[in-house]
Amino acid sequence: MSEFDKLHPALQYHVVNSLGWSSLRPTQLQAIEPILSGVHCLLLAPTAGGKTEAAIIPVLSRMLTHAWPGVSVIYVCPIKALLNNLEQRLSHYARLVGRRVAVWHGDVSQSKKGHALKDAPDILLTTPESLEGMLVSTRIDRKVWFGNLRVVIADELHAFAADDRGWHMRAVLHRLQQYVPQEMQRLGLSATVSNPAELLDWFAPTGIKQVVGSASVSTDADVTVDFVGSLANAATVIARLHRGSKRLVFSDSRSSAEQLTSMLRAQEVRTFLSHASLSHSERKLAETAFAEEKDCVIVATSTLELGIDVGDLDHVIQIDAPATVSSFLQRMGRTGRREGARRSCLFLCTNDDSLMLAIGICRLWGEAWVEAAYPPPEPWALVAQQAMVATLERAQWPRRELIALLCGAFPESSRPGITDVIDHMVASSYLMDTHGVLQIGPATEKQFGRAHYKDLLASFSGTQLLLGRCGSAEVGYIDPTMLAGDKPVRLILLAGKSWRITEIDWKRQTVWLEPAKEGGTARWNGSGRTLSREIAQGILRALRQGAGEHTVISKRARLEIEQVTQDLPETGNDGALSVTRNEAGAARLWTFAGTRANRTLARQIQSLAESRRIDAMGIDLKTPVDLSDLSAELLSTALAFSPEEVKELAKPIKFSECLPATLLLQIIRKRQFGL
Repeated sequence: MSEFDKLHPALQYHVVNSLGWSSLRPTQLQAIEPILSGVHCLLLAPTAGGKTEAAIIPVLSRMLTHAWPGVSVIYVCPIKALLNNLEQRLSHYARLVGRRVAVWHGDVSQSKKGHALKDAPDILLTTPESLEGMLVSTRIDRKVWFGNLRVVIADELHAFAADDRGWHMRAVLHRLQQYVPQEMQRLGLSATVSNPAELLDWFAPTGIKQVVGSASVSTDADVTVDFVGSLANAATVIARLHRGSKRLVFSDSRSSAEQLTSMLRAQEVRTFLSHASLSHSERKLAETAFAEEKDCVIVATSTLELGIDVGDLDHVIQIDAPATVSSFLQRMGRTGRREGARRSCLFLCTNDDSLMLAIGICRLWGEAWVEAAYPPPEPWALVAQQAMVATLERAQWPRRELIALLCGAFPESSRPGITDVIDHMVASSYLMDTHGVLQIGPATEKQFGRAHYKDLLASFSGTQLLLGRCGSAEVGYIDPTMLAGDKPVRLILLAGKSWRITEIDWKRQTVWLEPAKEGGTARWNGSGRTLSREIAQGILRALRQGAGEHTVISKRARLEIEQVTQDLPETGNDGALSVTRNEAGAARLWTFAGTRANRTLARQIQSLAESRRIDAMGIDLKTPVDLSDLSAELLSTALAFSPEEVKELAKPIKFSECLPATLLLQIIRKRQFGL
């Protein structure tokens, strides 16, 4: 019997006759047997490689064969735009065999959610945050709503695993399992990673598992690196390039995305914008343009990086460079989907740092290297958040049972550490302990209780943004730090348009806007990028040996690279330290060791030289340092942090108040310094 013949007959019929497919792709065929057998799987394929169908076709087959009732499949995605994009496609597949799909996230109306509760879909598309909202909702009978669940599909698993959202998703799935009589089959969909087996072990800690598909990196693409020197020059190049076609432009900052959109519109280029601080209606315009427009530019941050269907897109342009090879592959994978088309990406670098990063990324790609997907170490803040949310969910927990739940949700974390978190939360009144039974404490109610514990359910750090409105229309979200201080901003850029601020309602967290003719500031506070040692070493090899045969370097970029390399030390190898000096008397300590290692080094040598700037390639020093003074003993010095320093370094960590100082220090040492 062939793999295809193992599918339910009705599904076989519709694949051939309704969808008109002559065959399934290799990964889709390979996925049939393990998924039908209930095995946990990680499905690997490049962007647009058919991973969604590889999962959903055998899952629908199981659904039909075993007549699953109710919500039997939950499909989680990291971003709402991807859910919106998937809904139509998955609904079509499900309707062919008499099944239904519903989407549930923050932008979905309460009436639609109420309809889903009354008439449960077979497949529910959602985010981990919305899934957690269902778990704590008093409107939902959790045992009824989730009791028929059989399969959880996590799309873009590598993106989840790259930050704390992965820990959060996995913990929510563990709590969800408490309401499901049978073990849920876990299916992860991922782009290329170098450690697929480890990623699957992390996603599905127990049970039989199988990796399906290839983890190899393809270098078959047209990649060019150009140096334009400024964002204004980049806008001019984009406006003149590929006229008459759809162009997707990635920028790694919301501010530059706003500025670029404004510049392109000033040159009468039809331009759409997508980033996380825009309103739903504004983001929807870009998502619609993806599917329907032909001659336009779509400017986006990472919000449109993931597996959204972009149709006949031929051109991806990257302003500066992403921080990882994986992100570069995702973005370039938006192109080349038509028969006979090749993937392509054009880098437009506006400064020397981004030029070095771009050629380093290209060098590593040409070497067929891609990052491993490892979740951030020491997820203690998520342990605290889950302790509070789980207690909110059930109103009260016996202490031992809550600790056992958290140990199951975070098996990599030690039981003594989890116990320390609970003890600290009780001592700090985030939890109340009454004869061994835990309840939400007054500190949790005071700090997180507003708007039905909205801040508690948003488990990730970030500035509380203000909503910008023009009349009844929501425009987007504004960083309040722009609006305060000695020189508050009153003319802003938002959604690629200029606005004048007419009123700020701090109590309602609303900023009232009216259109302005031109100008304005766009700014959101965010943490600087952390580049790995591997990326830094790729930059070094690219500077010394070139970006590789698979990458075209423009004449402008080549001349700029020659200028940059003049400042590099003449000698040294991958692991050596070198120092260069400038005419002003300052110095540059070159390491190419990565951002975290250089943060550590800067603290170790602070008695010899004060640091002015730290990046992945080295440290700018206010005064020169003699390499002979950097003894092995000095460079092996253990870092010490005062209580004041720990408190300051912990500020970006949400729920840090819920953690004992010992665990906060572990987070800081591991995440910020790589120790």
